[in-house]
Amino acid sequence: MPSAGPSMSAADGLLALAEEAERRRDFTTATSCLDSALSPPHAASLLPLAEARARMRLAGLLLARSKGLANAKAHLERALLVLNPLPSAPPRLKLLAHSLLANVYGLLGAVPSQKHALRRGLSLLASASASGLLPPGPALLWTSNFQAQLASALVVDGDAASALTTLSAGAAAAADLESPQLDLFFAATALHVHLLCWEDNAAVEEAVARVSQLWDALTAEQKEHWVGLFFYTELLQTFYLLRVCDYKAASKHVERLDTAVKNEMERGHRIKELGTELSAVEGTLAQTMLKERERVALAHKQGQLRAQLQALCGYDTLKDVLDYGDKLLLAPPPMHGEWLPRTAVFVLVDLMVVMVSRPKGIFKECGKRIHSGLQLIHEGDLEHSTIWTAGLYLMLLLQFLENNVAVELTRSEFVEAQEALAQMKNWFTRFPTILQGCESTIEMLRGQYAHSVGCFDEAAFHFLEALKLTENKSMQSMCQVYAAVSYICKGDAESSSEALELIGPAYRTMDSFVGVREKTCIIFVYGLLLMRQHNPQDARVRLASGLRIAHQQLGNIQLVSQYLTILGTLALQLHDTGQAREILKSSLTLAKTLYDIPTQIWILSVFTELYRELEEKENEMENSEYGSKKEIDLQRRLAEARSRAYHQELVEKVRIEVEPLHDLFQKHNDMSGLPANDDLDIPESVGLSTPQPSSVRRLVDSSSVRRSTRRRVS
Repeated sequence: MPSAGPSMSAADGLLALAEEAERRRDFTTATSCLDSALSPPHAASLLPLAEARARMRLAGLLLARSKGLANAKAHLERALLVLNPLPSAPPRLKLLAHSLLANVYGLLGAVPSQKHALRRGLSLLASASASGLLPPGPALLWTSNFQAQLASALVVDGDAASALTTLSAGAAAAADLESPQLDLFFAATALHVHLLCWEDNAAVEEAVARVSQLWDALTAEQKEHWVGLFFYTELLQTFYLLRVCDYKAASKHVERLDTAVKNEMERGHRIKELGTELSAVEGTLAQTMLKERERVALAHKQGQLRAQLQALCGYDTLKDVLDYGDKLLLAPPPMHGEWLPRTAVFVLVDLMVVMVSRPKGIFKECGKRIHSGLQLIHEGDLEHSTIWTAGLYLMLLLQFLENNVAVELTRSEFVEAQEALAQMKNWFTRFPTILQGCESTIEMLRGQYAHSVGCFDEAAFHFLEALKLTENKSMQSMCQVYAAVSYICKGDAESSSEALELIGPAYRTMDSFVGVREKTCIIFVYGLLLMRQHNPQDARVRLASGLRIAHQQLGNIQLVSQYLTILGTLALQLHDTGQAREILKSSLTLAKTLYDIPTQIWILSVFTELYRELEEKENEMENSEYGSKKEIDLQRRLAEARSRAYHQELVEKVRIEVEPLHDLFQKHNDMSGLPANDDLDIPESVGLSTPQPSSVRRLVDSSSVRRSTRRRVS
């Protein structure tokens, strides 16, 4: 029989080199050594348990660096084949293999395989626990791990009820462990599911209250060190408050998030510096020719660096922080869950600042944050990212561009809005599968742009196309509102009838929406129609009720300004000149704050009529002259926008044409089963990034009233 000694020695040596390289954080070398050990001729000499461990280590390295998903999957499947018949294999190793493989299936969009692996893992866990092979504490942790992963898969399948039931089982295990961190983790994840699948207002409110209660019960030290949970819970609560239109409370959460981002960026930068220095010291210590004095000095320096890093890491172990890089971890081992990568969280906070600032007209801050967010996104290499990471950042990119379009249209900067919208259109045509959920938003923004430059027929077309492209009831309602305004602005009787056909059904269902955004906009348009039908008293009553809601709850000063303008016009029609003057003054102040030139012109035209009725000739002439200057400025801006190449492309009455598959998709062509609407919103276990583009958009949902009218509606 030939001796296997040399082969075994070579394989063992490669595994030892891989382990040493991992300790030095030289993951490229570690990956290469493991790959060699698992390839002929060395692989045949490995014992089954050693082979399984090596394959899992290699898969873990590939996954942690977001490279080679297909290879990681093959290694994990092989590891499980080797482990399953081995009675001597530690239960933890088998459980970890199931968890890692399920995670890979999730990344590849193979949800049935993912759920199958998780249920096998749970079955194995139950068997190991019953036989006493796994102590109660670790068994509960693994229960939490598998239930969190299974809930994620169920959400992808659209089964929110089963996901919540699964999370309850995980929460029960967390309660048995008496782990405040896991208690909060499961409560926050349940809130996340409720926000995505909002069906019961009371259940959502209860989930929000539960998260707040658990967070408040933490010690100051826990709050300081569980940074991932802080960002997760604060962002979820911000999403909730924006959804119910409580902008005042949302702003407080955003302020806390913004402060935390600044602190965390400083901490992360320091950890990175110390980690790099530690790696260099440990690399030198690995050299065999060091003098004893140098070795002692370096060992002392190593201890100092590790102590400094540990102080910065808090409850997270130093190994975790170094292994997981810049991940904002949510849960303890074996979970190591995160929701989004750290940079994506920072980008999302910038987006939240934009969303609470824009309705207030704080455009300088909006511009600063849009620039900051886009810069962070563009620093990532989308072309060489996994499809999931690319999808997440592309979705956030479009959110920023959408807000950019909204700001520039409000400020009457039509060329800038045109350029941002053209960018959105370009990204969509390049990545239509990842961004398919954005098509309705782009069509709606094309309508907003067309309306702003006076192309009302084209605007109505795009709004109605956007309506067809979405199943979101709120979005559908807003598209009907916008299309109705465009029809009203066309000015003929037939168009007014079409506007009434659109707004009538929306008016009857306006109280069914969460929050007041839809209601205030529907009342606004309904009031416009009543005014056109020469019913000023009824219009005045309804618009006054809408104004109260818009002012007290929505906080959108452009909408408030336009409400006031119509109410001022109605007051003048009813010869209440005193009230008309006061209302129009307030409206003009707000319109100037927003740099909203069309609304300013509208208000000034009503002021001219007011002064004419009051026979204030000097005021009438001065006001008319000021209005003419504004009109000239507006026409100059419109002419410039219409002269640009993008103008016709954006307003023309055709849908966007999609290009053939982009290189990014060709590169990821092996990802069979990739879901069109990926909703991996539950933090994954085992510390792997699973971004969820479409559901991030559903949580954020930044659409709001941008431009209701461009010209006076008489």
